Formats: sequence, C-alpha cells, structure tokens
Amino acid sequence: MAAATDAALTSGGVIGSMGNKLLLVAGVAAVIAVMVVFWLWSQQPDYRILFSNYTDKDGGAIVAALEKMNVPYKFSESGTAILVPAAQVHQARLKLASDGLPKGGNIGFELLENQKFGVSQFVEQVNFQRALEGELERSIQSIGAVEVARIHLAIPKASVFVRDQQKPTASVLLNLRSGRSLDAQQVGAVVHLVASSVPDLPAANVTVVDQNGNLLSDTSKKMGANNLDPTQLKYIDDIQQSIVKRVESIITPIVGAKNVRAEASAEIDFSSLEQAAETYKPNQKPDDVTIRSMQSNESKTSSGGAATGVPGALSNQPPANATAPISTPASTSPAGATPSATAAEATPVNSQKNMTTNYEVDKTVRYVQQAMGGIKRLNVAVVVNNMQVVDKKGKVTYRPLTEAEKKQINDLAMQAMGFNKERGDALTVVNSSFAGEPAEILPEVPLWKDPETIEYAKDALRFIVGIVVLFLIYSRALKPMLRKLTAPPQKLLEAPVVEDAIVNLSGAGDRNKLARQNYEQSLEEAKLMAKDNPRMVASVVAAWTNGNE
Repeated sequence: MAAATDAALTSGGVIGSMGNKLLLVAGVAAVIAVMVVFWLWSQQPDYRILFSNYTDKDGGAIVAALEKMNVPYKFSESGTAILVPAAQVHQARLKLASDGLPKGGNIGFELLENQKFGVSQFVEQVNFQRALEGELERSIQSIGAVEVARIHLAIPKASVFVRDQQKPTASVLLNLRSGRSLDAQQVGAVVHLVASSVPDLPAANVTVVDQNGNLLSDTSKKMGANNLDPTQLKYIDDIQQSIVKRVESIITPIVGAKNVRAEASAEIDFSSLEQAAETYKPNQKPDDVTIRSMQSNESKTSSGGAATGVPGALSNQPPANATAPISTPASTSPAGATPSATAAEATPVNSQKNMTTNYEVDKTVRYVQQAMGGIKRLNVAVVVNNMQVVDKKGKVTYRPLTEAEKKQINDLAMQAMGFNKERGDALTVVNSSFAGEPAEILPEVPLWKDPETIEYAKDALRFIVGIVVLFLIYSRALKPMLRKLTAPPQKLLEAPVVEDAIVNLSGAGDRNKLARQNYEQSLEEAKLMAKDNPRMVASVVAAWTNGNE
C-alpha cells in the first residue's frame, strides 16, 4: 500500500512539474514579447508631414509607392496628411517626384494615351480640350504665388463661312496662397501664357479671377485716382531705389557700412509729346545767299528806216531821192564827229531789259517725339555719420567730417545721381552723428517653454520610462519565472509526511515552535499540491481510507 502511494505521488508530481514548467515558459515568452513591444514603442521615430491636401487618387498612388519602397507611414488625426519618419521625408519626396507624384488632380495629355477604340469625334475633341486645360493648369500652378488653378476653355466649332467664325475664349480661376498676390505683370504673363497655348485665342478674350472674385485682368481699371497705373508707380519706385543704391554704394567705402543713408524723390513726366515745327529765318548776307535760278531778258528797237504811217501800199513805198540843201544849218554835234555818226545818234532807239533772280529760302522742318518716363527733377538727401577713428590702443572715437571730406562726398553724390542743374535737381548732404540703434532684447524663454528643450525632454522621458518599465517587468515577473525554471525539482512529499500532517491536525496541540513551523509548512505544501493536482490527492486519500478499513 505504501508502494502504491509512493508511485501515485511520484507520477502526480511529474505531471504537476511539467504543467508548471509549460506555464512558466509561456509566461516568460509573454513577458519578453511585452518588453520588446514596449522597447519598440519607446524607440518609435518622429513622424513628419510628407504631403497634405492631396486628392484621393493621389493619396492612393502615394501610399502604394511608399509600400513599394518599404517606407513606414501613417495618417494624421484629421486624415488630410501622410506622415513618414523625419529621416526619410526628403528622400521619399524626391523618389515620389521622380514618379510624377502627386499629380495634383490635373489630367494632362496622358488622357489621350488611354483612348478607347471607336470613340466619336466629339469625344476626341472633348478629351483634347480637357487635356489642354490640365496642361495649362499645371503650368500656371508652377508660379510661386498660385496654389491651385482652374481653366475653362470655350473653343467654338470651326466653320467654313468667314462671317460665322468665332474666336475662342478662356476663363482662369486662381487660388492664391495665403498672403500672396499677383501684380499686373504677372497677371499679364498668365494671360499671354493661355493665349499663346490656344490657337486663334486673343489675349483680350482671357479672363483671370482670383479666389475672392476679383477680376485681375480688367484693363479698364488700371488708372487710379491719380491717373497712374501700378506699372508707372513701380517705375518711379525703381528709379528712386536705383539712385539711392548708387549714392550709398559709392559713399560706403569712404565712411563705412551703415554710416550713410540716402533718399531720393523723382518727378517723372509720363506725358507723351509729339511736335512738328517749320521755321523761316531772315535772309542771309548777299555774299552767303544761294541762287536757286536766274532769268534775264533784254530787247532794243530803233526808229530810223522803220516803216511809218498807215499800214498798206502807200506806207510801203521806197524812200525818195536825197537832195542837198542849199544852206547847211549850224551843227550842234561835237567837233570831229562824222556826219554818219551824228545821224545815227539822232536816230531814236527803244531798249528793254528784264532780269529775274530766285534765291533759296532758309527753312527748318523739325519733328520731335518725346518718350514717356522722362525725369523732370531729382531731389536727393544724404546723411553721413561722423568719421570713425581708431587710436593706437584700439579705442574707437568719432569726429565730424572736414570741409574737404564733405565736398568730396557731395561731388561723388552728384555724379552718382546724375545731377543736372538746368533741370532743377537738388542735392543735400548733411553730416551728423547717428543715434545708436538700441539692442533688441528678446524675452528669455523659460527652459520648460523652449520647443527644443521640450522635444529633448519628451525623448528623454520616453527613454527613461521605457527603461524603468522594462526593469520592473524583468524584476517582478521575468526574473521569478526564470528562477523557478532553473531551480531543481522539489521532492514530492511521501505518504508518511502527509500522514504526519494529518496526525498533527488531529493531534493533542502545540508541542513546540519548531514542530509548529514544520506543521504549517507541510500544510501549505499539501494545500498547494491539492490545488495543483487534485486527482493525485484524491487517489492518496482513497488509499488511506482503504488502508484504515
């Protein structure tokens, strides 16, 4: 009977020991798994935003590409951003950009690559128009101030009749970035970009509107209350800044950096002038005049031997025979004059002479067209700080400028600004001590409010908490389990010991302190054994009962 009891106790103890070991091994594995998971959590990398405000189609393509690259990712709480580890943000962006992601939801000419067989001409035209709009949207979105662009093209159907032909029109909706705006030149660039991309589209048929509903391409409202458009104001500002820059750059090497300040005021004439003049000057000196043409006419007629009287047969008779007079009258002709000469002088002669001379007229024809944007007057003011002097000991002092230095700076400023006395330009150079700029005192940020310190503290706290939790798990759970697994197997209590325990239960009392300790220890071991292996205890009790019988 004792042998049977020992065998039963031995087999039950082996079975209980094997079950305890399996439970311990499972517990050790679970604890180790918990420790690994907690350690990985404590070493989790910091995630940064890869892309945000993407379309669903782009989001699916980005996630698929990240999974293909084995890059961990997660979504933000709002679901509008994809987060990746901070160390892989830039690399992932470059890789996705090489794959054309994100596309921004715009469909370009790649739409024509998936053209189905047998589509109608109308569908082909619509697809081409959609592709053209998508390409223009991508081009306009490359402008820094534009976040999103939408383009609508109205392309009329071509007609063979000239009267029925219509020009295309385009509407552009721009969603600008926060705090950004487009000036007139940038709006004009967008208009010409769209007009140049669509055949037969004039620039006047392109309308540009921003997200607030402002019409940016309205040319009728360019002129303001002062009759100046933004381009003219910008032109004036550019001229003034250019003059200030030239003046300061030529004086700075003399007085040092930050020791000269200049301001310029320019009066610009934007009027357009066209003038035509024709001037006649007084006649020049006779010796300097230029003869253009000369005409001379001279005629002479004599009365001697000429026909006189009434025209006809009677007046056309030959002269009568000459007769000598009986007495010769006293002659008044000069001495020595021959009779024939005297007769000739006595014959009357008619003489006529005409001369016409044309001189060149001194005439000046002048045509003047004055360009817009001419400078009417310049006013420049220059303030120069006192000259810096460093003595042998390195001490820095300041002294006023001498008259020669002032004159030198004044001459340099006049040359740099393009001084013109006839135009009424004015230049003023003043030497004065500059007031020192007060040092900007930044409020000291407490250490617990410093963002960088907070990040370091978070990382350190997470690391420390991880180590503490791992230590507690090891000391409280893993170490006792490992100790039980590595401890030698305990010998099972023999039947006499159990019998002694039972006898002690019904014994006469407390013998001594040592016996009480043994009794309590035996009782606890019996309870533990009964709890771990009730079948074995039941068989032992049954054997005792049969023996007592």
